[in-house]
Amino acid sequence: MAWETERTDINVYSQGEVDKWVYSTCNICSVGCGCHIAVKDHKVVGIKGNSKHPINRGRLGPKGENQWHANNSPDRLLTPMVRDAFGQLVPASWDEAMELIVKKARETIKDKGGNGIAIYSTGQGFLEDYYTIAKIGRAGIGTHLLDANTRLCTATTEFCLLQSFGADGVPASFDDIDEADTLFLFGHNPAETGTVLFERIMERKKRTGKPYIIVVDPRKTATARMADMHLQLYPGTNVALLNGLQRLIIEEGRLDEQFIKNNTVGFEKMAEALGDWDVEHTSEVTGIPAGLIKEAAEILGNTETLVTTTLQGTYQSADATTACVAINNIHLIRGLIGKPGCGPLHMAGQPSSSANRTAGGVGTYPANRNPNNPDHIREMAELWNVEEKNLPVGPEKGIEEQIDMIENGEISFFWNIGTNPMVSLPNRTRARKALEEVFVVVQDPFLTETAVVADVVLPAALWGEKEGTMENADRTINLLRKAVDPPKGVKSDFEILLDFAKRMDFRDKDENPLIQYSTPEECFEEWKKVSKGRPSDMTGITYEKLEKYNGLRWPVNDQAPEGTTRLYSDGRFATETNYTQSFMKDQFTGRPLSKEEFEELNLNGRAMLHPTRYLPPVEQPNKEYPLWVTTGRLVWHWHTRTKTARSPYLQAAAPNGYAEINSADALELGLIEGEKVRIISARGEIEVPVRIGESVQKGLIFVPFHFGSWHKKEAANDLTADFTDPLSKQPTFKQSACRIEKLRKTHIVGEKDTLGTIAEQFGTSIEALQKVNGLVSPYDLQMGIKLEIPLSVTNVPLPEYLPYK
Repeated sequence: MAWETERTDINVYSQGEVDKWVYSTCNICSVGCGCHIAVKDHKVVGIKGNSKHPINRGRLGPKGENQWHANNSPDRLLTPMVRDAFGQLVPASWDEAMELIVKKARETIKDKGGNGIAIYSTGQGFLEDYYTIAKIGRAGIGTHLLDANTRLCTATTEFCLLQSFGADGVPASFDDIDEADTLFLFGHNPAETGTVLFERIMERKKRTGKPYIIVVDPRKTATARMADMHLQLYPGTNVALLNGLQRLIIEEGRLDEQFIKNNTVGFEKMAEALGDWDVEHTSEVTGIPAGLIKEAAEILGNTETLVTTTLQGTYQSADATTACVAINNIHLIRGLIGKPGCGPLHMAGQPSSSANRTAGGVGTYPANRNPNNPDHIREMAELWNVEEKNLPVGPEKGIEEQIDMIENGEISFFWNIGTNPMVSLPNRTRARKALEEVFVVVQDPFLTETAVVADVVLPAALWGEKEGTMENADRTINLLRKAVDPPKGVKSDFEILLDFAKRMDFRDKDENPLIQYSTPEECFEEWKKVSKGRPSDMTGITYEKLEKYNGLRWPVNDQAPEGTTRLYSDGRFATETNYTQSFMKDQFTGRPLSKEEFEELNLNGRAMLHPTRYLPPVEQPNKEYPLWVTTGRLVWHWHTRTKTARSPYLQAAAPNGYAEINSADALELGLIEGEKVRIISARGEIEVPVRIGESVQKGLIFVPFHFGSWHKKEAANDLTADFTDPLSKQPTFKQSACRIEKLRKTHIVGEKDTLGTIAEQFGTSIEALQKVNGLVSPYDLQMGIKLEIPLSVTNVPLPEYLPYK
């Protein structure tokens, strides 16, 4: 049963009367909510949810409601800027900026070849932008170094799907959540990262009692507090838990043996690798009581329908791809895939990061083509009318590998489009040092923290000021109509890319311009031809049809003219040798398999069951750094706050970084709620106030990663390690070692001091003071106790957002 309830009376946010409402899609998270943009006097002045859109039925989350404020921010970039001889960014004309970029690009290609240039883009752009990046990058520049900040968010989604099913594209959809008896939220906190989806889940649960919700998370998140079962595991033990669950499901015989026999390969080796993971060992490693593990396995083993979602808690942890493959294994051995209410739904983080993967703006070629398959490269050469030998091939290179290449002198031109790596990259100090040594183009609506390394800054249009399509987390292609023109002097990413291609004079083999389209819709029509016959076939889509149906899930073609709710309903997977998107990788080492090795697996349309070996996180707490630090998101902000910090409401709700610490750790350290502390790792340090409670387990500190000013010591990624998953190359932000130091001065209590006067002096409460050093009454003050007080106290609680109300 679909989500039926419509809301037509909420989420209308505008300043007075409007001239028109323009059809669009929310440009914040990956849920893909339909909306309409309010326009008054040729300006974006508000937003409302689209009550007829099947994803959100008129609802919007707090970030979505407030995204339009950025369009009118007074600090919008309105002209290109270039770095002058004195090291300052100064205004320049478009011709000056673009000619400098072209000059440097030509010099780099001549000196180092195409792979001397790297393009690092966003998950918030449009499919048409990504396809153009793919075409310009590979057929124009000749570089295979195309990556995006999806590498930091959800690269593991792609690689676990390639490993198990042979192609990108999540098998389940949001409709399946509406039908599932059991929902397994693994490292996924939708109450804060996808509020409308969480409301959708909780509304059904309130009405029907379903689904039964199991949450796996080391933190007691807003989502975990609403779950039927919370498995609060130790950091970095995802695979250990999943191995224990797999073994119990197999031991209890909760298998679909016919499905395993007919539709999978590798069950025996997969099961054999689980030999050590009895419930006692699993409990010891994960910290979860054995009885709770047994109960979870019983539920997962007996449920008739199951949807499992994952997000950063899985993707940014140790053994990321292995954990997601283990989840795929559970669905395969139980035959819970391709059926209503069933399947893994490995989420995306950003509104269109899935489209970047689909269109080839990152590692693989467009439309799920295999860069290591000569037949696929030949097909792309024919579609683009270019010489096959000029198209770059080989394994993809993620952003962390690109940083290595910059340090080794292999890359000298770095084009950053619509993202802010100087806040979002792990070990960002190292990344900044590397990027300072090469020519950097930054393309963004604002002067972000990444502008500190830029040689050229190009002002780009925002949401509402351009047209195109996005792909959400469940394969839905949504349309965004242009509501207003961008400010004078500002161009869209699409226009900038086309201008670059024209100035570079990229040609096909018939000497025609490589890029022959001039509008996003013309680009989409070319893309459709490229997608034909591939897993992400979109030949049945038009812009008008997307608006009529409020989005369509690919594939959309003659066989599925209104889209495809779920994949693999016929039990056939994308693993035929000449169809598959990948020849897979060694599940343990990440080494790419050859075509011959892949063929030896004899998959031929069957899914692959991989052994899932557990490896603890590379970095562990130790004597010098005895605590874990993990990072994550808040309900009020998105990524590096480039847009959300420009909303007065969102910024007021969460203006500063902080750290959450368990009350037992706080007691041992003698910390007061709200006092500022120094957190130190092997890579750097930050100074933030602490929040004390039970949301994090003992030994763990949580720091939101949204804050990254170079002028404040609050950037979580000054602390994080830059180790990466061997398959997806996604950094393991979630497990780094750290220690806490107090920033205190000593106050000698005088005879006339009271708890009230000291609390007032230091901006805290009497209750908070009473927790320090056993201080319980004014009598203690009269005994001349030395009282440690924080240098500064920030004791302002965040408001709690409960979207299901």
